[in-house]
Amino acid sequence: MPRRPMIAPSLLSADFARLADELARIADADWAHVDVMDAHFVPNLTLGEPVVQAIQAVSPVPLDCHLMIEDPERWAPAYAELGARNVTVHAEACTSDPRALAKDLRSAGALAGLALKPGTPLEDYIEVLRDFDTLLVMSVEPGFGGQAFMPEVLDKVREARRLVDTGHLTLLVEIDGGINADTVEAAAEAGVDMFVAGSAVYGADDPSAAIASLRAQAARSFPAP
Repeated sequence: MPRRPMIAPSLLSADFARLADELARIADADWAHVDVMDAHFVPNLTLGEPVVQAIQAVSPVPLDCHLMIEDPERWAPAYAELGARNVTVHAEACTSDPRALAKDLRSAGALAGLALKPGTPLEDYIEVLRDFDTLLVMSVEPGFGGQAFMPEVLDKVREARRLVDTGHLTLLVEIDGGINADTVEAAAEAGVDMFVAGSAVYGADDPSAAIASLRAQAARSFPAP
């Protein structure tokens, strides 16, 4: 089946006082990316289960929960139970075998995602990723929105794409950080399937048009079917 670029606007760039309205503005997206931060794993604090539950109740698109938290083995399954389509934990935060957590997330009804910081080698987690549905490659240091894209992570994306294309892995390759009109094509060419975009969508006058434009740009850089 031909690949299709998917766009996941990041609610980190939305107006937190108007989240229901902000979700309605991205009804054309594929997923809504929800950043959960605990002020321990990353130096920022955003939102948690009660807000995600409220978002889930009104979102026109599936939720993509990115957990930048300590002790994901304890907390992550609850986000799957709330109805999130995809729940991603950080490899660097897992204190036990991430494959067991992937099984728990799937049992709770979600896809299981594993995130890698820019400096974390893909090679250390290739076998682990055989039990995951998504790989989130961070193209900024996690914790804050609006950072500049780190092009050096695209080597990691290329290797992940090669492993998917050769059948060693079966997952979506996702990228998060600094994705906009200037960077989306390079990320697409490297092999990304799912593009997380914050200010590029919510900073636009028309988020729906911004989503369509990013999707079209990415599609032009995908290989011909």
